[in-house]
Amino acid sequence: MNSLKDNDLEIYNLIQKEKERQQEGFEMIASENIVSDSVLEAQGSILTNKYSEGYPGKRYYGGNEVIDEIEILCQKRALCLFKLDEKEWGVNVQPYSGSPANLEVYNAILRPHDRIMGLDLPSGGHLSHGFYTNKKKVSATSIFYESLPYKLNKETELIDYDELEKQALNYNPKILILGYSAYPRDLDYERVKKITDKLGCYLMMDMAHISGLVATQELNNPFEYCDIVTTTTHKTLRGPRSGLIFFKKEVTIYGEKIELTQKINDSVFPGLQGGPHNHIIAAVAVALKEANTPEFKQYIIQVKKNAKYLGQLFTKNNYKIVTNGTDNHLILWDLRNTGISGNKMEKILEYVGISVNKNTILSDKSAFSPNGIRIGLSAVTTRGLKERNMEFIFDIFDECVEISKNIQNNVGKKLKDFIKELYNNKELQKLKLKVKIYANIFRIKGKYYI
Repeated sequence: MNSLKDNDLEIYNLIQKEKERQQEGFEMIASENIVSDSVLEAQGSILTNKYSEGYPGKRYYGGNEVIDEIEILCQKRALCLFKLDEKEWGVNVQPYSGSPANLEVYNAILRPHDRIMGLDLPSGGHLSHGFYTNKKKVSATSIFYESLPYKLNKETELIDYDELEKQALNYNPKILILGYSAYPRDLDYERVKKITDKLGCYLMMDMAHISGLVATQELNNPFEYCDIVTTTTHKTLRGPRSGLIFFKKEVTIYGEKIELTQKINDSVFPGLQGGPHNHIIAAVAVALKEANTPEFKQYIIQVKKNAKYLGQLFTKNNYKIVTNGTDNHLILWDLRNTGISGNKMEKILEYVGISVNKNTILSDKSAFSPNGIRIGLSAVTTRGLKERNMEFIFDIFDECVEISKNIQNNVGKKLKDFIKELYNNKELQKLKLKVKIYANIFRIKGKYYI
Protein backbone atom coordinates (compact mmCIF):
# COMPACT_ATOMS: atom_id res chain seq x y z
CA MET A 1 0.00 0.00 0.00
CA ASN A 2 1.35 3.42 -0.94
CA SER A 3 1.97 5.91 1.85
CA LEU A 4 0.22 9.26 2.24
CA LYS A 5 3.39 10.90 0.97
CA ASP A 6 3.10 8.90 -2.24
CA ASN A 7 -0.64 9.35 -2.67
CA ASP A 8 -1.17 12.98 -1.62
CA LEU A 9 1.99 15.00 -1.28
CA GLU A 10 0.07 18.26 -0.66
CA ILE A 11 -1.69 16.97 2.44
CA TYR A 12 1.44 15.12 3.59
CA ASN A 13 3.46 18.35 3.40
CA LEU A 14 0.81 20.32 5.27
CA ILE A 15 0.78 17.72 8.06
CA GLN A 16 4.57 17.95 8.29
CA LYS A 17 4.28 21.74 8.38
CA GLU A 18 1.85 21.54 11.29
CA LYS A 19 4.07 19.00 13.04
CA GLU A 20 6.97 21.43 12.73
CA ARG A 21 4.84 24.28 14.07
CA GLN A 22 3.90 22.24 17.13
CA GLN A 23 7.48 21.12 17.74
CA GLU A 24 9.04 24.57 17.40
CA GLY A 25 6.58 26.43 19.61
CA PHE A 26 4.37 25.90 22.63
CA GLU A 27 0.65 25.13 22.63
CA MET A 28 -0.89 26.96 25.59
CA ILE A 29 -4.54 26.92 24.61
CA ALA A 30 -6.48 25.44 27.53
CA SER A 31 -8.57 23.22 25.22
CA GLU A 32 -5.54 21.47 23.75
CA ASN A 33 -3.21 18.64 24.68
CA ILE A 34 -0.88 16.11 23.06
CA VAL A 35 -2.05 12.53 22.66
CA SER A 36 0.07 9.39 22.88
CA ASP A 37 1.21 7.25 19.97
CA SER A 38 -1.27 4.61 21.14
CA VAL A 39 -4.20 7.03 20.89
CA LEU A 40 -3.03 8.09 17.43
CA GLU A 41 -2.68 4.48 16.33
CA ALA A 42 -6.21 3.59 17.42
CA GLN A 43 -7.63 6.77 15.88
CA GLY A 44 -5.92 6.06 12.54
CA SER A 45 -7.00 2.42 12.41
CA ILE A 46 -9.21 0.41 10.04
CA LEU A 47 -12.07 0.84 12.53
CA THR A 48 -12.93 3.95 10.51
CA ASN A 49 -14.20 1.59 7.78
CA LYS A 50 -17.11 0.22 9.81
CA TYR A 51 -20.61 1.73 10.01
CA SER A 52 -22.44 0.96 13.24
CA GLU A 53 -25.70 2.84 13.74
CA GLY A 54 -27.29 1.78 17.01
CA TYR A 55 -25.83 0.34 20.20
CA PRO A 56 -24.07 -2.91 21.17
CA GLY A 57 -26.36 -5.83 20.45
CA LYS A 58 -28.87 -3.52 18.72
CA ARG A 59 -27.19 -2.37 15.51
CA TYR A 60 -28.90 -1.49 12.25
CA TYR A 61 -26.08 -3.13 10.26
CA GLY A 62 -24.39 -6.52 10.34
CA GLY A 63 -20.76 -7.27 11.04
CA ASN A 64 -20.52 -5.31 14.29
CA GLU A 65 -19.51 -8.05 16.73
CA VAL A 66 -16.02 -6.60 17.29
CA ILE A 67 -17.27 -3.01 17.29
CA ASP A 68 -19.71 -3.99 20.06
CA GLU A 69 -16.81 -5.31 22.14
CA ILE A 70 -14.86 -2.06 21.65
CA GLU A 71 -17.78 0.16 22.64
CA ILE A 72 -18.60 -1.94 25.72
CA LEU A 73 -14.94 -1.84 26.77
CA CYS A 74 -14.88 1.93 26.37
CA GLN A 75 -18.01 2.24 28.54
CA LYS A 76 -16.50 0.03 31.25
CA ARG A 77 -13.25 2.01 31.26
CA ALA A 78 -15.13 5.30 31.51
CA LEU A 79 -17.13 4.13 34.54
CA CYS A 80 -14.02 2.60 36.11
CA LEU A 81 -11.89 5.73 35.71
CA PHE A 82 -14.42 7.89 37.54
CA LYS A 83 -15.16 5.13 40.09
CA LEU A 84 -18.85 4.83 39.19
CA ASP A 85 -21.13 1.91 40.02
CA GLU A 86 -22.59 0.56 36.76
CA LYS A 87 -25.80 -0.28 38.63
CA GLU A 88 -26.32 3.43 39.36
CA TRP A 89 -24.58 5.15 36.43
CA GLY A 90 -24.62 4.74 32.68
CA VAL A 91 -22.41 6.32 30.02
CA ASN A 92 -22.85 7.02 26.34
CA VAL A 93 -19.51 7.08 24.49
CA GLN A 94 -20.84 7.99 21.04
CA PRO A 95 -21.04 11.85 21.15
CA TYR A 96 -18.82 13.42 18.52
CA SER A 97 -17.64 16.16 20.91
CA GLY A 98 -18.64 18.26 23.92
CA SER A 99 -21.15 20.66 22.40
CA PRO A 100 -23.09 17.84 20.69
CA ALA A 101 -23.06 15.94 23.98
CA ASN A 102 -24.61 18.90 25.79
CA LEU A 103 -27.27 19.40 23.13
CA GLU A 104 -28.06 15.67 23.29
CA VAL A 105 -28.63 15.98 27.04
CA TYR A 106 -30.99 18.93 26.61
CA ASN A 107 -32.83 17.14 23.81
CA ALA A 108 -33.26 14.09 26.05
CA ILE A 109 -34.78 15.78 29.07
CA LEU A 110 -36.20 19.13 27.94
CA ARG A 111 -38.97 20.35 25.70
CA PRO A 112 -38.51 23.32 23.36
CA HIS A 113 -38.49 26.59 25.33
CA ASP A 114 -37.91 24.94 28.69
CA ARG A 115 -35.73 27.08 30.94
CA ILE A 116 -32.01 26.49 31.44
CA MET A 117 -29.33 28.25 33.49
CA GLY A 118 -25.59 28.16 32.86
CA LEU A 119 -22.56 30.34 33.54
CA ASP A 120 -22.43 33.41 31.28
CA LEU A 121 -19.77 33.29 28.54
CA PRO A 122 -17.94 36.50 29.67
CA SER A 123 -17.86 34.97 33.16
CA GLY A 124 -16.02 31.93 31.85
CA GLY A 125 -18.96 29.79 30.73
CA HIS A 126 -19.46 27.97 27.43
CA LEU A 127 -21.46 28.69 24.28
CA SER A 128 -23.38 25.43 24.61
CA HIS A 129 -24.76 26.50 28.00
CA GLY A 130 -27.13 28.99 26.34
CA PHE A 131 -25.22 32.14 25.33
CA TYR A 132 -26.95 35.09 23.66
CA THR A 133 -26.50 38.86 23.36
CA ASN A 134 -28.96 41.73 23.14
CA LYS A 135 -28.72 41.51 19.35
CA LYS A 136 -28.45 37.80 18.66
CA LYS A 137 -29.08 34.32 20.03
CA VAL A 138 -25.57 32.99 19.49
CA SER A 139 -25.78 29.38 20.64
CA ALA A 140 -28.37 26.93 19.31
CA THR A 141 -29.25 26.15 22.92
CA SER A 142 -30.42 29.75 23.39
CA ILE A 143 -32.60 29.39 20.29
CA PHE A 144 -34.26 26.12 21.28
CA TYR A 145 -34.49 26.84 25.02
CA GLU A 146 -35.05 29.87 27.23
CA SER A 147 -31.73 30.71 28.85
CA LEU A 148 -30.86 32.91 31.81
CA PRO A 149 -27.12 33.03 32.61
CA TYR A 150 -25.65 33.47 36.05
CA LYS A 151 -22.51 35.59 36.39
CA LEU A 152 -19.43 36.05 38.53
CA ASN A 153 -19.37 38.49 41.42
CA LYS A 154 -17.76 41.69 40.07
CA GLU A 155 -15.68 42.20 43.21
CA THR A 156 -14.42 38.67 43.89
CA GLU A 157 -14.61 37.38 40.29
CA LEU A 158 -15.93 34.13 41.79
CA ILE A 159 -19.28 32.41 41.44
CA ASP A 160 -21.62 33.92 44.03
CA TYR A 161 -23.63 30.90 45.14
CA ASP A 162 -26.04 32.96 47.22
CA GLU A 163 -26.86 35.15 44.23
CA LEU A 164 -27.09 32.06 42.04
CA GLU A 165 -29.65 30.62 44.44
CA LYS A 166 -31.74 33.81 44.35
CA GLN A 167 -31.68 33.84 40.55
CA ALA A 168 -32.50 30.15 40.24
CA LEU A 169 -35.39 30.24 42.71
CA ASN A 170 -36.82 33.21 40.85
CA TYR A 171 -36.28 31.84 37.33
CA ASN A 172 -37.11 28.18 38.11
CA PRO A 173 -35.04 26.46 35.41
CA LYS A 174 -35.64 22.82 34.53
CA ILE A 175 -31.88 22.25 34.42
CA LEU A 176 -29.05 24.08 36.16
CA ILE A 177 -25.73 23.72 34.35
CA LEU A 178 -22.33 23.88 36.01
CA GLY A 179 -19.01 23.94 34.17
CA TYR A 180 -16.84 26.41 32.34
CA SER A 181 -14.31 27.09 29.62
CA ALA A 182 -12.38 29.91 31.31
CA TYR A 183 -12.92 29.84 35.08
CA PRO A 184 -9.75 29.07 37.04
CA ARG A 185 -11.39 27.78 40.23
CA ASP A 186 -13.03 24.64 41.56
CA LEU A 187 -16.79 24.32 42.09
CA ASP A 188 -18.94 23.76 45.18
CA TYR A 189 -21.26 21.01 43.96
CA GLU A 190 -22.79 20.39 47.37
CA ARG A 191 -23.89 24.03 47.62
CA VAL A 192 -25.52 23.96 44.18
CA LYS A 193 -27.17 20.60 44.88
CA LYS A 194 -29.03 22.25 47.76
CA ILE A 195 -30.38 24.77 45.25
CA THR A 196 -31.56 22.17 42.76
CA ASP A 197 -33.09 20.11 45.56
CA LYS A 198 -35.24 23.14 46.46
CA LEU A 199 -36.25 23.52 42.83
CA GLY A 200 -36.59 19.82 42.09
CA CYS A 201 -34.75 20.30 38.78
CA TYR A 202 -31.84 18.56 37.07
CA LEU A 203 -28.24 19.35 38.03
CA MET A 204 -25.75 18.89 35.19
CA MET A 205 -21.99 19.35 35.14
CA ASP A 206 -20.01 19.95 31.96
CA MET A 207 -16.52 18.93 33.10
CA ALA A 208 -14.95 19.14 29.62
CA HIS A 209 -12.01 21.21 30.81
CA ILE A 210 -11.32 19.50 34.09
CA SER A 211 -12.18 15.83 33.51
CA GLY A 212 -8.53 14.81 33.89
CA LEU A 213 -8.38 16.61 37.23
CA VAL A 214 -11.65 15.03 38.39
CA ALA A 215 -10.45 11.56 37.34
CA THR A 216 -7.33 11.92 39.49
CA GLN A 217 -9.20 13.42 42.48
CA GLU A 218 -7.33 16.70 42.07
CA LEU A 219 -10.59 18.66 42.05
CA ASN A 220 -13.98 18.15 43.71
CA ASN A 221 -16.10 15.27 42.43
CA PRO A 222 -19.26 16.28 40.51
CA PHE A 223 -20.56 12.70 40.46
CA GLU A 224 -21.40 12.88 44.15
CA TYR A 225 -24.10 15.49 43.50
CA CYS A 226 -24.97 15.76 39.80
CA ASP A 227 -27.60 13.90 37.80
CA ILE A 228 -25.74 14.20 34.50
CA VAL A 229 -22.06 14.85 33.75
CA THR A 230 -20.72 15.55 30.26
CA THR A 231 -17.16 15.90 29.07
CA THR A 232 -14.90 16.17 26.09
CA THR A 233 -11.97 13.77 26.01
CA HIS A 234 -9.27 15.88 24.36
CA LYS A 235 -8.39 18.46 27.01
CA THR A 236 -6.98 17.47 30.40
CA LEU A 237 -8.07 13.86 29.75
CA ARG A 238 -5.47 13.77 26.93
CA GLY A 239 -7.48 11.74 24.44
CA PRO A 240 -8.90 12.17 20.92
CA ARG A 241 -11.56 14.72 20.04
CA SER A 242 -14.78 13.20 21.33
CA GLY A 243 -17.41 13.47 24.05
CA LEU A 244 -18.97 11.41 26.83
CA ILE A 245 -22.32 11.62 28.64
CA PHE A 246 -22.53 10.11 32.12
CA PHE A 247 -25.99 9.86 33.65
CA LYS A 248 -27.68 8.46 36.71
CA LYS A 249 -29.93 5.70 35.50
CA GLU A 250 -32.77 6.91 37.70
CA VAL A 251 -33.35 10.45 39.00
CA THR A 252 -36.16 12.24 40.81
CA ILE A 253 -37.24 15.49 39.11
CA TYR A 254 -40.15 17.57 40.40
CA GLY A 255 -41.03 14.60 42.62
CA GLU A 256 -41.26 12.15 39.72
CA LYS A 257 -38.88 9.22 39.18
CA ILE A 258 -37.38 9.33 35.70
CA GLU A 259 -35.36 6.65 33.90
CA LEU A 260 -32.58 8.31 31.93
CA THR A 261 -30.86 5.48 30.07
CA GLN A 262 -33.22 5.27 27.11
CA LYS A 263 -33.83 9.04 27.03
CA ILE A 264 -30.10 9.81 26.73
CA ASN A 265 -29.33 6.97 24.32
CA ASP A 266 -32.29 7.79 22.05
CA SER A 267 -31.28 11.43 22.00
CA VAL A 268 -27.76 10.60 20.83
CA PHE A 269 -28.97 8.05 18.27
CA PRO A 270 -31.24 8.34 16.38
CA GLY A 271 -32.07 11.77 17.80
CA LEU A 272 -29.06 13.87 16.84
CA GLN A 273 -26.36 11.60 15.45
CA GLY A 274 -25.96 8.82 12.90
CA GLY A 275 -23.27 6.19 12.96
CA PRO A 276 -20.66 6.46 15.74
CA HIS A 277 -17.00 7.09 14.95
CA ASN A 278 -15.65 3.68 15.93
CA HIS A 279 -11.98 4.61 15.48
CA ILE A 280 -12.49 7.51 17.89
CA ILE A 281 -14.32 5.37 20.46
CA ALA A 282 -11.35 2.96 20.41
CA ALA A 283 -8.94 5.88 20.87
CA VAL A 284 -11.05 7.17 23.77
CA ALA A 285 -10.81 3.72 25.38
CA VAL A 286 -7.01 3.88 25.07
CA ALA A 287 -6.92 7.35 26.66
CA LEU A 288 -9.19 6.24 29.51
CA LYS A 289 -6.82 3.36 30.27
CA GLU A 290 -3.82 5.72 30.22
CA ALA A 291 -5.63 8.13 32.56
CA ASN A 292 -6.19 5.34 35.09
CA THR A 293 -2.47 5.09 35.98
CA PRO A 294 -0.18 6.57 38.67
CA GLU A 295 1.82 8.30 35.90
CA PHE A 296 -1.25 10.23 34.76
CA LYS A 297 -1.98 11.26 38.35
CA GLN A 298 1.53 12.72 38.63
CA TYR A 299 1.07 14.46 35.30
CA ILE A 300 -2.11 16.20 36.50
CA ILE A 301 -0.41 17.23 39.75
CA GLN A 302 2.35 18.82 37.66
CA VAL A 303 -0.21 20.61 35.46
CA LYS A 304 -1.65 22.23 38.58
CA LYS A 305 1.80 23.13 39.91
CA ASN A 306 2.76 24.75 36.61
CA ALA A 307 -0.47 26.74 36.42
CA LYS A 308 -0.16 27.94 40.01
CA TYR A 309 3.49 28.94 39.63
CA LEU A 310 2.94 30.78 36.34
CA GLY A 311 -0.01 32.59 37.92
CA GLN A 312 2.20 33.67 40.81
CA LEU A 313 4.76 35.05 38.36
CA PHE A 314 2.07 37.19 36.71
CA THR A 315 0.85 38.51 40.06
CA LYS A 316 4.38 39.12 41.37
CA ASN A 317 5.12 41.26 38.33
CA ASN A 318 1.99 43.40 38.70
CA TYR A 319 -0.12 41.73 36.06
CA LYS A 320 -3.76 40.96 36.82
CA ILE A 321 -5.14 37.44 36.57
CA VAL A 322 -8.81 36.72 37.12
CA THR A 323 -9.57 35.55 40.70
CA ASN A 324 -5.89 36.24 41.54
CA GLY A 325 -4.94 32.60 41.09
CA THR A 326 -6.00 29.17 39.87
CA ASP A 327 -7.10 25.79 41.21
CA ASN A 328 -6.92 23.99 37.90
CA HIS A 329 -5.08 23.87 34.55
CA LEU A 330 -5.75 27.38 33.28
CA ILE A 331 -5.08 31.05 33.92
CA LEU A 332 -7.23 33.92 32.68
CA TRP A 333 -5.05 37.00 32.15
CA ASP A 334 -6.81 40.37 32.50
CA LEU A 335 -4.93 42.71 30.14
CA ARG A 336 -6.70 45.96 30.95
CA ASN A 337 -3.80 47.44 32.93
CA THR A 338 -1.42 46.83 29.99
CA GLY A 339 -3.40 48.82 27.43
CA ILE A 340 -3.10 45.91 24.99
CA SER A 341 -6.19 44.02 23.76
CA GLY A 342 -6.59 40.26 23.84
CA ASN A 343 -6.62 40.21 20.03
CA LYS A 344 -3.19 41.84 19.83
CA MET A 345 -1.65 39.73 22.57
CA GLU A 346 -2.88 36.56 20.87
CA LYS A 347 -1.34 37.67 17.56
CA ILE A 348 2.06 38.68 18.93
CA LEU A 349 2.39 35.49 20.98
CA GLU A 350 1.38 33.43 17.97
CA TYR A 351 4.09 35.18 15.93
CA VAL A 352 6.82 34.24 18.40
CA GLY A 353 5.57 30.66 18.69
CA ILE A 354 3.21 30.50 21.67
CA SER A 355 -0.43 29.66 20.94
CA VAL A 356 -2.99 31.16 23.32
CA ASN A 357 -6.50 32.47 22.70
CA LYS A 358 -8.13 35.81 23.26
CA ASN A 359 -10.92 35.45 25.81
CA THR A 360 -13.68 37.52 27.35
CA ILE A 361 -13.41 38.67 30.94
CA LEU A 362 -16.27 39.80 33.14
CA SER A 363 -16.31 43.45 32.00
CA ASP A 364 -16.19 42.72 28.25
CA LYS A 365 -19.00 43.67 25.87
CA SER A 366 -17.75 41.73 22.83
CA ALA A 367 -16.26 38.26 22.39
CA PHE A 368 -14.56 39.53 19.22
CA SER A 369 -12.63 42.26 20.99
CA PRO A 370 -11.98 40.99 24.52
CA ASN A 371 -9.54 42.11 27.20
CA GLY A 372 -8.44 38.67 28.29
CA ILE A 373 -6.06 35.90 27.32
CA ARG A 374 -6.71 32.28 28.35
CA ILE A 375 -3.57 30.27 29.09
CA GLY A 376 -3.60 26.48 29.52
CA LEU A 377 -0.81 24.34 30.96
CA SER A 378 -1.87 20.84 29.87
CA ALA A 379 0.05 20.51 26.59
CA VAL A 380 3.33 22.06 27.78
CA THR A 381 3.26 19.82 30.84
CA THR A 382 2.88 16.79 28.58
CA ARG A 383 6.05 17.99 26.85
CA GLY A 384 7.92 17.94 30.15
CA LEU A 385 7.91 21.55 31.32
CA LYS A 386 8.00 22.09 35.08
CA GLU A 387 7.84 25.10 37.42
CA ARG A 388 11.34 26.36 36.62
CA ASN A 389 10.42 26.41 32.91
CA MET A 390 7.45 28.66 33.66
CA GLU A 391 9.95 31.47 34.26
CA PHE A 392 11.03 31.27 30.60
CA ILE A 393 7.39 31.23 29.48
CA PHE A 394 6.54 34.23 31.66
CA ASP A 395 9.52 36.20 30.36
CA ILE A 396 8.24 35.73 26.81
CA PHE A 397 4.80 37.03 27.82
CA ASP A 398 6.39 39.96 29.61
CA GLU A 399 8.61 40.89 26.66
CA CYS A 400 5.65 40.68 24.30
CA VAL A 401 3.73 43.19 26.42
CA GLU A 402 6.56 45.72 26.18
CA ILE A 403 7.04 45.20 22.45
CA SER A 404 3.27 45.48 21.93
CA LYS A 405 3.21 48.81 23.72
CA ASN A 406 6.00 50.13 21.52
CA ILE A 407 4.30 48.93 18.33
CA GLN A 408 0.98 50.42 19.40
CA ASN A 409 2.65 53.75 20.19
CA ASN A 410 4.14 53.79 16.70
CA VAL A 411 1.21 52.63 14.55
CA GLY A 412 -1.89 53.35 16.61
CA LYS A 413 -4.59 51.03 17.93
CA LYS A 414 -5.92 49.38 14.76
CA LEU A 415 -5.38 45.61 14.81
CA LYS A 416 -4.50 45.37 11.10
CA ASP A 417 -1.71 47.95 11.50
CA PHE A 418 -0.44 46.13 14.59
CA ILE A 419 -0.30 42.78 12.75
CA LYS A 420 1.60 44.28 9.79
CA GLU A 421 4.24 45.65 12.13
CA LEU A 422 4.92 42.26 13.73
CA TYR A 423 6.71 41.02 10.62
CA ASN A 424 9.07 44.01 10.55
CA ASN A 425 10.07 43.97 14.21
CA LYS A 426 13.64 42.78 14.82
CA GLU A 427 13.07 42.29 18.55
CA LEU A 428 10.26 39.86 17.76
CA GLN A 429 12.39 37.96 15.29
CA LYS A 430 14.97 37.42 18.03
CA LEU A 431 12.24 36.39 20.45
CA LYS A 432 10.82 33.94 17.92
CA LEU A 433 14.21 32.28 17.53
CA LYS A 434 14.57 32.16 21.33
CA VAL A 435 11.22 30.32 21.66
CA LYS A 436 12.14 27.94 18.83
CA ILE A 437 15.44 26.98 20.44
CA TYR A 438 13.79 26.45 23.83
CA ALA A 439 10.90 24.47 22.34
CA ASN A 440 13.32 22.12 20.59
CA ILE A 441 14.71 21.15 23.99
CA PHE A 442 11.27 19.75 24.76
CA ARG A 443 10.66 17.69 21.64
CA ILE A 444 8.52 14.77 22.69
CA LYS A 445 10.31 11.44 22.99
CA GLY A 446 8.87 8.04 23.83
CA LYS A 447 5.14 7.50 23.69
CA TYR A 448 4.13 11.00 22.60
CA TYR A 449 4.18 11.95 18.95
CA ILE A 450 5.69 15.41 18.54
